[in-house]
Amino acid sequence: MNADRRTQAERSASTRGAVIRAARELFGRHGYGAVSTVAVAEAAGVSRGALYHQFGEKRDLFEAVFEDLERSLVEVIGTAVAEARAADPVAGLIVGCLAWLQASTAPEVQRIALLDGPAVLGWRLWREIELRHTIGLVENALAGAIAAGRIRPQPVRPLALLIVGALDEAAQYLAHSEDVPTDTRALHAVIEQLISGLAVDPEPRQRG
Repeated sequence: MNADRRTQAERSASTRGAVIRAARELFGRHGYGAVSTVAVAEAAGVSRGALYHQFGEKRDLFEAVFEDLERSLVEVIGTAVAEARAADPVAGLIVGCLAWLQASTAPEVQRIALLDGPAVLGWRLWREIELRHTIGLVENALAGAIAAGRIRPQPVRPLALLIVGALDEAAQYLAHSEDVPTDTRALHAVIEQLISGLAVDPEPRQRG
């Protein structure tokens, strides 16, 4: 019985994953409004009934796709920071912010996260999901910089929210830009200035 239950759970998880992957590709290419659940089911290789067994309605499916996309973005940002191996925590924070902004220029991210996301889910839920995945990255980076004496001690959450808000606005700007390469370079410079402006020189250690 346990083996049968486990196999059923595995099949359900496999179906759910296939539907999310297919929907993410279609929503990212065509937009939420232009994609039907029939098209998603066909692309995933499942019946429409199986799709609705996993997701009560199309909006629920979009929410799952957005969650999946946000997890992917966190992985991209984390990899960029790890590969940079910045000795200075402020430099690491800048790398992460620029990686976030660069990732936001991908058509899939612009369509799902920036254009359709707020419209389909509503601003409150869209913001809640985004913060759930990204705020921890920024808070951890800020806490590390404060502990290293590179940013003045201060409450981390308000500062993290301000940085995330600035990055969101920058990403939205790029999503509507008519010259993405030029505007991306300009925003990179602004973000570097913004984060560098928080930095202070660490105090020298007291000699015993």
